Amino acid sequence: MNKQPKPEKLSPKQREELLRVLEARFKKNTSRHQGIVWAKVQAKLEANAEKLWSLNEMERTGGEPDVVGHDKKTGEYIFFDCSAESPGGRRSVCYDREALDSRKEHKPENNAVDMAAAMGIELLTEEQYLKLQKLGDFDTKTSSWVKTPPDIRKLGGALFADRRYGRVFVYQNSAPCYYRVRGFRGSLKI
Repeated sequence: MNKQPKPEKLSPKQREELLRVLEARFKKNTSRHQGIVWAKVQAKLEANAEKLWSLNEMERTGGEPDVVGHDKKTGEYIFFDCSAESPGGRRSVCYDREALDSRKEHKPENNAVDMAAAMGIELLTEEQYLKLQKLGDFDTKTSSWVKTPPDIRKLGGALFADRRYGRVFVYQNSAPCYYRVRGFRGSLKI
């Protein structure tokens, strides 16, 4: 089993650059987070170095993370990968470690569940994916693994989703499958 890399802190220059990118994206896409104020998000980000590192990993792998909600009970801001297509740095992966280990040949380099854990994020659930799709048209040329319920996974399957023909579809596939255009999207609460 692979050891997960220990999250590192960003340098002051990396933090500044990431915050600049996140603020610009936040201001460009106000419909994703109506009623949320950037200054409050930024204060939360600056107080959570480990979470900032995870956001940087989302950005580095092509996810274009953005605020999509605020949990009033916990005070946490919710970030999703909002890239138009499944993040380019997280494609060609099977669903999880069990699926990867079950492949006899032509194994992908990694799997979605382990990659997400190493980044400190969670795979989007089916419900979260459907919420994301209400904010725009995502995955029109790619698809994304979504968190699969244990009863489906126990039978060898895994769920993925995309948008085709103007509609959002959630499908099943065997968990060891991987495709060049299938990756995964993540969520992070801060």
